[in-house]
Amino acid sequence: MIDFRTEPSAYRHWRLNFAGPVATLAMDVDENGGLAPGYELKLNSYDLGVDIELNDAVNRLRFEHPEVKCVIVTSGKQRVFCAGANIRMLGLSSHPFKVNFCKFTNETRNAIEDATLNSEQYYMTAIGGACAGGGYELALATDYIMMADDGSTSVSLPEVALLGVLPGTGGLTRLVDKRRVRRDRADFFCTTEEGVRGKRALDWQLVDEVVPRSQLVESASRRALEFAARADGSAHARGISLNRLARDVAERRIKYGHLTIDIDRDNSTATFTVGGPKSPAPRNVEEAHSAGANFWPLAVARELEDVILHLRFNEDTVRTWIFRTRGDSTLVKSHDEFLTAHADDWLMREIRLYLKRTLKRIDVSSRSIFALIEPGSCFCGTLLELALASDRTYMLRGLREGDESVPATISVTEMNFGALPMCNGLTRLESRFQGEPERVEELRARIGEQIDASTADELGVVTFTPDDIDWDDEVRIAIEERATFSSDALTGMEASLRFSGPETLESKIFARLSAWQNWIFQRPNAVGEKGALKLYGTGARPEFDPRRV
Repeated sequence: MIDFRTEPSAYRHWRLNFAGPVATLAMDVDENGGLAPGYELKLNSYDLGVDIELNDAVNRLRFEHPEVKCVIVTSGKQRVFCAGANIRMLGLSSHPFKVNFCKFTNETRNAIEDATLNSEQYYMTAIGGACAGGGYELALATDYIMMADDGSTSVSLPEVALLGVLPGTGGLTRLVDKRRVRRDRADFFCTTEEGVRGKRALDWQLVDEVVPRSQLVESASRRALEFAARADGSAHARGISLNRLARDVAERRIKYGHLTIDIDRDNSTATFTVGGPKSPAPRNVEEAHSAGANFWPLAVARELEDVILHLRFNEDTVRTWIFRTRGDSTLVKSHDEFLTAHADDWLMREIRLYLKRTLKRIDVSSRSIFALIEPGSCFCGTLLELALASDRTYMLRGLREGDESVPATISVTEMNFGALPMCNGLTRLESRFQGEPERVEELRARIGEQIDASTADELGVVTFTPDDIDWDDEVRIAIEERATFSSDALTGMEASLRFSGPETLESKIFARLSAWQNWIFQRPNAVGEKGALKLYGTGARPEFDPRRV
């Protein structure tokens, strides 16, 4: 089982050092530290285990070290920055693993960009040595690239020429959309194995600065201090500790503090039951800081993120995710209001951003997603986003026979109107109502209201509202039907339907690149017996099918 929980004391591949407002994140991959047998991680090449540590480091820098204003990503080895994803590992991996690996790596790169954009933690890269493939894609995720000008240090995206695949973690998109590299230059760059060095790399905007190799460390430190000096916010903020998540994993149930997942293998479903807070929001920011990682919104975000990643990699035959919630909507509302009222506090900002990133992981997961809203649910504000992220939402109209509780309701809070956008830049309500934008404002006017099933149906917030007589059959048929469809067809359909509207760099990476990479990774040119991934390193040349399809 792949475990995504780690901490700096357990890192095998990264070194994290601090010097006032600057942190250095050095990639120093243990060749023998692969996540699976059968390959060595030579030349700072990486596998999923390396990226799990990087993802953890990026999160910890935001929560545990808010005093850090600039992070230098560099290599801990001489004469090599990073050779990219380990080719032998890719050749040995299953198709689902390869695609999920690229998706997770993309999400980590996006978190780096999010930190630079929103968290006053500027990321830059210092390259001394070969920087190829996924290594350059990591550099592209930072906002400033400094490179040694020594005749041997180069940057490259050699996947097309060497491997018969595409750069899998946003390299093509960041090259032309983020760095604005000219198309003709990008074409040459992406089809040459040896890459580009020195002045040409600078002239072509592949890097931002070249310096003599002997001055790389000093120049990077000086530049990092300049970036750190531009940051707003207090350098004296005290971070919180992200304690190791407690969880219990059994054959059919995964249990966290606020979250339980029940797995039905007969119907290939995982039912998430998210528990709302047990008490109102803290009285002040100091209390929230004291609660640290136990503060309910942060705790829920961490648990959801962990189980999403766990299910992607360890339960790939569980095809449908079902979201339920239990708790008091008024308590969820109080926490949403607290996050909104104290948005200027660095920790509340980071929690909102963490919730945003976690919900995006749901959007881009290749699973069918349903939400079931019943009496006792607390689909309010932040938790309502789980229903809005779903492909279908069922809301029970009225009560079940003999139930003397209160009928199900939903409610919106300010969190639904901008704090938690999708990767297309729209809120889930805006994405839902692109043809009826007035609906969004109508819902904003209802902040604080308890909206029953009939009204939710009229407002278009839910898909179906069966009563007690029809509920069990409608839900059962929908779930059973989903299990009969082609997984591949569902993945393509869902990704196409979820990301309507404008396209952004992020949506191109997930909605476009993921689809193409999914296809290319299955083609004989890449993974056939004479494909490039299979033959890489053997000395034999691949044989490509010349047909363009």
